[in-house]
Amino acid sequence: MERKISIQDSVEVSIEGKKIVVKGAKGEITRNFRDPRFEKSLSIEKTDGEIVIKTTRDTKKLRAIAGTVEAHIKNMMFGVTVGYKYTMKIFYTHFPINVTIKDGEVQIRNFLGEKGARISKLVGITEAKIEKDEIILTGVNLEELGQSAANIERACKISKRDRRIFQDGIYLASRHLLTGEKA
Repeated sequence: MERKISIQDSVEVSIEGKKIVVKGAKGEITRNFRDPRFEKSLSIEKTDGEIVIKTTRDTKKLRAIAGTVEAHIKNMMFGVTVGYKYTMKIFYTHFPINVTIKDGEVQIRNFLGEKGARISKLVGITEAKIEKDEIILTGVNLEELGQSAANIERACKISKRDRRIFQDGIYLASRHLLTGEKA
């Protein structure tokens, strides 16, 4: 079975074994698709402006892994050409939440009146900025961006209180492409 992905003109792709490096106008992403379970039955090659993902057998599991690899490579190519943007909403009813960004960390202070700061790490090369009651995350790697947003949401997790009453926190509001279109 084969899956083919056409390489855009503005993207440079290099493949060494199962390690793929995608370079574009916005940056560079490196990803290793090596997995011992599929070492001999899955191959990734570059030919004539296309990336070809081949499997030795046509089984359900190998079709699934080939589709996953294809989706990751498309996300990588799209990220280095256009980029991604996540918007997170700061929501509070009881105590005003103070959010600062410093040294790759998001510091959340005065959450439910707590004295200490809750800290969330930004993964990889994710950039963050604060605009009024929103946190804007931008980056080229969709996985790093999603993990950074999840880290921020998890830092504001409320325990031992009724979630229907205590709805304070920072939540993912929207995901966009940097061109302004919705993803």
